[in-house]
Amino acid sequence: MTKSALQIARAAYQPKLPKALKGAVKAVAGAATQSVADQEAIQKLFPNTYGMPLIKFEATDEVVNFPAMNVGVILSGGQAPGGHNVISGIFDGIKSLNKDSKLYGFILGPGGLVDHNYMELTSDIIDEYRNTGGFDIIGSGRTKLEKEDQFEKGLEILKQLDIKALVIIGGDDSNTNACVLAEYYAAKKCGVQVIGCPKTIDGDLKNEMIETSFGFDTACKVYSEVIGNIQRDCNSARKYWHFIKLMGRSASHIALECALQVQPNVCIVSEEVEAKDMSLDDVVTYIAQVVANRAAQGNNFGTVLIPEGLIEFIPAMKRLIAELNDFLAANAEEFSQIKKSHQRDYIIRKLSPENAAIYASLPEGVARQLTLDRDPHGNVQVSLIETEKLLSEMVATKLAAWKEEGKFVGKFASQHHFFGYEGRCAAPSNYDADYCYSLGYTAASLIANGKTGYMSSVRNTTAPADQWIAGGVPITMMMNMERRHGEMKPVIQKALVKLDGAPFKAFAAQRDQWAITTDYVYPGPIQYFGPTEVCDQPTKTLQLEQAK
Repeated sequence: MTKSALQIARAAYQPKLPKALKGAVKAVAGAATQSVADQEAIQKLFPNTYGMPLIKFEATDEVVNFPAMNVGVILSGGQAPGGHNVISGIFDGIKSLNKDSKLYGFILGPGGLVDHNYMELTSDIIDEYRNTGGFDIIGSGRTKLEKEDQFEKGLEILKQLDIKALVIIGGDDSNTNACVLAEYYAAKKCGVQVIGCPKTIDGDLKNEMIETSFGFDTACKVYSEVIGNIQRDCNSARKYWHFIKLMGRSASHIALECALQVQPNVCIVSEEVEAKDMSLDDVVTYIAQVVANRAAQGNNFGTVLIPEGLIEFIPAMKRLIAELNDFLAANAEEFSQIKKSHQRDYIIRKLSPENAAIYASLPEGVARQLTLDRDPHGNVQVSLIETEKLLSEMVATKLAAWKEEGKFVGKFASQHHFFGYEGRCAAPSNYDADYCYSLGYTAASLIANGKTGYMSSVRNTTAPADQWIAGGVPITMMMNMERRHGEMKPVIQKALVKLDGAPFKAFAAQRDQWAITTDYVYPGPIQYFGPTEVCDQPTKTLQLEQAK
């Protein structure tokens, strides 16, 4: 592997650990837990792993001799910065308990477990990947572990390799699968523990015990650097409005965090749009008014941040998409016979009057995306809709009408950006390098203490690392029942932006000022070496939530 100068220097970085994990630890059990909702249904589905207590690790002088153990690890779902450090933390953690312990990685995600595709992760392999971005040490995949034959196929290789515990590193769906697998193995008394680790750059896997999902810090810093660069260009040329779409289909945490870091002229928060029952035209009018107000001051430039999943949060659009999904599922064959040039008119005639009017108002390209691009379940692939272009086109149309009426006196030209994959595999920030390593080390301690069905938890992370609190939270505690593909399923409840939370309140208190002024912040690239106030800062979101 050819390494950059940064990789070589970062390899020497020793991630910080909570004081409680720097030696022998004891697991202190807290109160029994229950799921966030649907307690009776969740308990019925998870009788062996429901209601377990919270776990907190504390340092102890008691010496315990742990037998050597074989542990498996899976990277599941989309990449997030820091995954390699979770694996490094698991490796170092099990080796600290017994030097003869072994770690096996299953290749390309959960499918590697089912297909018996694996490799032993030895110290020389682990050392190549410490403090690096990506999931390329073993690769990742999106195979869902939810069927009995998959569990049994996985159990075959676990028994063959004498693996006593499996760590699944993933987001809400992956950890839901981990919980289902833990319950299955516990019910059958297979002797295999399952532990989860919270990963997703979207930031929507968090609660009172999981302060943040790993990768969110690094990804937001990467996006904020590039947005800051664009804003400096914007303020230099002074002739473009930049519409910037950011990752986050199910929640607006990334857009909100980036807004707090860079102070754009506009940031749309999907959860607010839904709460206020805003229409697409309401969103367009809001942006157009900011453009017009700045133009009145002679400023024909600015930046607009847009969450990837905005369209699904606009109530009227959600109703349109739902009707489209149902109609096209029932009339797919008839629709396929319609000439492309007539499909738009055909759809308008078939929809209810309210939805037909909304559909007719959409630009041609977006209307076609809503009817043509379906996922395997027959649903619109909303993430493929170029929301940034949709909004800028509709803003341009509205401003042209206002110009005719004398309500807009400036010029409007737009540029479009989508920042997604750029942030998923970046070299982890010091925060993510430390946090991920601690999550992995905590997972090793949970395994050593015989736990299953738990997610690794590291809290108090706005404090210095030695004051972080390590422990475990039962995955069932985070679950509720939701309708998925027509059936009620147990899933980890997604964390949306709270409109009464400190991060949104801080943004809302400043956005009117940012809209009219050019008060951009330029965060610059992630710093790995230097003063702690530059290198070790957590996200603005976390600082505000922790009130520190």
